[in-house]
Amino acid sequence: MAIDAVRPPLSGRRERNKQELRERIYAAAIALFSEKGYDGATVDDITERAGVARGTFFNHYQRKDDLIAEWSERRRQKLVERLKVPLSLATVDAPSLLYLCIGILAQVNEEERVLSETMLTAWVKAGKPLTEAPHTATVFADLVRAGQRDNEFDRHVDADRIGNVLRDAYLGALYRWSGQATQPGDLGRDLRDVLQILLHGIMARTGSSEPNASLRGGEQTSSAGN
Repeated sequence: MAIDAVRPPLSGRRERNKQELRERIYAAAIALFSEKGYDGATVDDITERAGVARGTFFNHYQRKDDLIAEWSERRRQKLVERLKVPLSLATVDAPSLLYLCIGILAQVNEEERVLSETMLTAWVKAGKPLTEAPHTATVFADLVRAGQRDNEFDRHVDADRIGNVLRDAYLGALYRWSGQATQPGDLGRDLRDVLQILLHGIMARTGSSEPNASLRGGEQTSSAGN
């Protein structure tokens, strides 16, 4: 058999080498961000750590901020991957899947806390919460829709809106957790509490629970003389 017959195609080798270089640059950048902070690590620091030329960096990333977007995308991939098995099990109900989802999000942040805090700050400074597609909200919304199909959640609620509410709650908990002297597991507990409130509501179970009609419509009754 000719040797060339067992060699991978040239295009395949080039693509693999390209991906390996990108991975080396990304790994070097993430390590430096954990050590020096995002602002403290320069492109030159990254290329030196990765052992590549400065031009090679810009062949893979147009700017340093592109590393923030890749960090965010890799976290999204972690969430999707870790949800795959439970989603394939017909015995897992929709509320449990939501609890599992927020548990995975907490785990992803807590398993690399220093990096999570560093990159979260950079993510906010770069305006990513406003410019990135709300991938986490989409995951939440899909879980809500699945629950609606199985009559576990009210079919009249807007799944996309609930997805956005859950994403907002997740980011709020993440901002409170970042930089605070919290204990391992605190982020997960905070997120579980928020989800429990959302699932069960805040209305009292006894007595009158119907909001005042004028307040519900956004109008407030004013006192005489005001």
